[in-house]
Amino acid sequence: MLRLSAPPPGGRRTRREPWQAQACVRRSGGPGGGCCRCSRLGAAATPEREGGGGWCGRCRAAAGSAPWPSSARSRGGGPTRPSTASTLDKEVPAKRSKTNGSEIATKEPLNPIKQDIKRGKLRYVANIFPHKGYIWNYGALPQTWEDPHHKDKDTGCCGDNDPIDVCEIGTKVHSLGEIIQVKVLGVMALIDEGETDWKIIAISVDDPEAQKIHDIDDVKKHKPGYLEATAEWFRFYKVPDDKPENQFAFNGEFKDKDFAVEIIKSTHEYWKALLHKKADRGAIKCMNVLVHDSPFCCSEEDARLIVQSTPPPARGDSVSAEVDVCNTSGLYTVAGFNFQPSCITK
Repeated sequence: MLRLSAPPPGGRRTRREPWQAQACVRRSGGPGGGCCRCSRLGAAATPEREGGGGWCGRCRAAAGSAPWPSSARSRGGGPTRPSTASTLDKEVPAKRSKTNGSEIATKEPLNPIKQDIKRGKLRYVANIFPHKGYIWNYGALPQTWEDPHHKDKDTGCCGDNDPIDVCEIGTKVHSLGEIIQVKVLGVMALIDEGETDWKIIAISVDDPEAQKIHDIDDVKKHKPGYLEATAEWFRFYKVPDDKPENQFAFNGEFKDKDFAVEIIKSTHEYWKALLHKKADRGAIKCMNVLVHDSPFCCSEEDARLIVQSTPPPARGDSVSAEVDVCNTSGLYTVAGFNFQPSCITK
């Protein structure tokens, strides 16, 4: 989603255009320092907040516009760098090879990143043979919204009520909640249980391969098989939960960068309508502190109280054994793979 970027301490707010947003990594884990802002808000750092060495998702939301965690800054703490029409900033909720099903909690105030609950248990994404967990850094673009009441003219389906997902295909495994600037390369249109679920293909601007990958055809050239693996992963990832295979618009074809940028722009307009009560928001919490002409705008003190009310960290249940289950049924004939006898662990 594209948004007003939150200012650095003592700095000034800047306005980003839709195609200049930051992206966030939703589903990731790994080592990282605690949030550098929680202490200023009077809240103790928790495992959910740890990652990326910068602000946690809840603090970014408290300082930035909602819904969805604010794309306030990149990892360190300085203001975001200037973007071009083909780059965006992404927030990362999931990391490659990890299986925890973290999401942006759009129905909670300030939209923190948290692990899903399914049937009373923490949700984990299935290991789809020959992969373990996610095969890219999986995140979302702030300030976009796939409107569930708008039927897309290309897909014939309404949106999935979430920000646009991003598959970052660079070489580095990023941390949960990390803000990274990405170069948009293309997009695929997943039809997930009858809903349009766009998947932006992008690469971090800091990745060593970013200088030679500029569009979707470059991905095919320099990362052969990656797009095919991505399509098959999305086709089958819900099958272990006894759900049917997902389908794709455009016969599964990946569309190019220009097409992807237009999708991002249109979903940014839906997001703006959402923030100004021009669209049915349902249960989405739109509280924010930066979109001053939004009826959902609140004070920084109100946001601070929400952060401070976060429950203290607690020791959770042991990790489910399902995270190590390798699902192979029906996947042996997928074209383009040299299958191995067991799941790849990275």
